[in-house]
Amino acid sequence: MTNASTPTLKVEFELSETDLAFFRDRLETARADQADLDESRITAGVADMITKALAANPPEFVKTRLRQLGPLVAMLDDADWNLEGDDRERVLNALAYFADPEDLIPDATPGIGYIDDAIMIELVAAGLAPELEAYSDFVAHREDLAKKDAAPKPPLEEVRTVMQDRMRRRRGRAKAGGLWSHSTVIRHYF
Repeated sequence: MTNASTPTLKVEFELSETDLAFFRDRLETARADQADLDESRITAGVADMITKALAANPPEFVKTRLRQLGPLVAMLDDADWNLEGDDRERVLNALAYFADPEDLIPDATPGIGYIDDAIMIELVAAGLAPELEAYSDFVAHREDLAKKDAAPKPPLEEVRTVMQDRMRRRRGRAKAGGLWSHSTVIRHYF
């Protein structure tokens, strides 16, 4: 008798403080290397990397992580979200790595070329979890406002202020209490 489901393999690994420091250093180096690029070139570089990566048909776990970059780029481009100052810089600093064509494992390496990107995306998403959560809630509220039969809701500008304030508070708690234990070192970079 054969199993009708497709077999899967779960691979887990733990990154030590030294490992995290290594990846943090790569993020810092990428941002320094991309310092002469303006914001639009960074976001265009990220979009290009995503397009190329998806065209290479990487493993599903890589595709899943690549999709996590979309909201980070979107929050920079979203005039309603109006992310500014240090908040904006945090997201740009994180995205700089993905705009850099010179990464740890050459992307053209069949089967494993995007594994380093998947690891970095996982770390970046953990480090920017308050931003991603706040933006997701903001977008959901905006979609609710667009519905004709929706009950009255607070104006978008008010919700943006509330969501961004909440984002900053959660970020502060994460730094103080270590909400994302696997991003202990990464948090200090962001």
